[in-house]
Amino acid sequence: MRTALSGLTTRGRCLLAAGFAAGVCAAVLNERDLLRVAAFVIALPLLAAWLATRARVGLHAARFLAPSRVPVGAASEVKLDLRSTGRLPTGGLMLEDTVPYALGARPRFLVERLPRNTPTTLRYPLKPVMRGVQQVGPLMARITDPFGLAEFDRELAGRSRLVVVPRVVRLSGLPGGSGMGAGDDGSVRLRAGQGEDDAIVRQYRQGDDLRKVHWRSTARRDELMVRVEERPWRGGTTVLLDHRVHAHRGSGPTASLEWAISFAASICLHLHHFGHQVRLVSEDGRVLAGGSSEGGHSDHVVLDSLAALQGSHRRELTGGVDPGAGQEVIAVLGGLSPASAEELIRYRPRGMRSMAVLLDVNAWAGGTDAAAPEPEDARRLLNGAGWGVAIAKPSASMQQVWQELCASAGNRGPSVRSEVG
Repeated sequence: MRTALSGLTTRGRCLLAAGFAAGVCAAVLNERDLLRVAAFVIALPLLAAWLATRARVGLHAARFLAPSRVPVGAASEVKLDLRSTGRLPTGGLMLEDTVPYALGARPRFLVERLPRNTPTTLRYPLKPVMRGVQQVGPLMARITDPFGLAEFDRELAGRSRLVVVPRVVRLSGLPGGSGMGAGDDGSVRLRAGQGEDDAIVRQYRQGDDLRKVHWRSTARRDELMVRVEERPWRGGTTVLLDHRVHAHRGSGPTASLEWAISFAASICLHLHHFGHQVRLVSEDGRVLAGGSSEGGHSDHVVLDSLAALQGSHRRELTGGVDPGAGQEVIAVLGGLSPASAEELIRYRPRGMRSMAVLLDVNAWAGGTDAAAPEPEDARRLLNGAGWGVAIAKPSASMQQVWQELCASAGNRGPSVRSEVG
């Protein structure tokens, strides 16, 4: 009884109070007709609350997402299956499914009558605008009687998981002048047993350690040559994603961080398509996804890892080591100061193929952020170290930025030679 009384609405409570008041007046005035009216007025909200409680017990619901994994901007459909197993038909049922703001408005349904043991299906669409692992639900039902005297809230279905992965843009072309452009994955050479006795050397550059001079090649070519410690035939490509919060500008779907994540995902899937082994790492060298190009699940691993990725609060760009671990690197970088560019160059061997996309984060801020680093300063430093560099702006498409990067890689590639001892 206490549970039933707790579900009375303001109208039901007022009617119940009026019935008790009429009963007291009937007793004082000895009016039997008024007492009959009082009994009816008291019984009506109690009966309404009892019926609503009985209908509430027999309600069941299930939620299905189709599909449960979608890219940003794609549509997913939610299906709600309702069933009443109570002895009485359910009426006046208000349903509301909890939906995060990134998926749209909360859907509401009014079911005037839900017959017993007859399933009812409700559908509504979802169109996510932000990546992430979203929780849809719980599904709440508000059950009322026809007179609005009692209402009860009940959770009919729990939460369902919807994975919203970054938007992927189809790219075309590969950087020239490297193993990628030639379609020659270094891991193939390694498996073939080639290069184990070779010395990877290049021309001496100012600042190189003189202890790494390769004297045999120097004598043969009559110019100073140095040995490269990290051998390019270790194979594969590392995509470095800079997701530091202070290196990006903007908010929501149009933030520079979201553009960088989408571009990094597009690069990984594009290289997978050509059969390359790809590692995806953060700016400190932490592996987000990596591995083999074999099988069709590697793309899902990359996208799922990026779906849940949050901005990093690190200040440093690298963790004191080469983020590429000896592989070719394609870095997708936010606002990069000259000091950060020099730090990246210092830990990245000169003999390895390196490319970078610098985001003009001031453009994402509308040109009003005077503290944003100027990408041209970092570009000059990286170009001087043999990096291929492209600058990304919000007005440029990802394909345009990729083509610029491919062209710069072909023109800026370091000269590396393999000479048999």
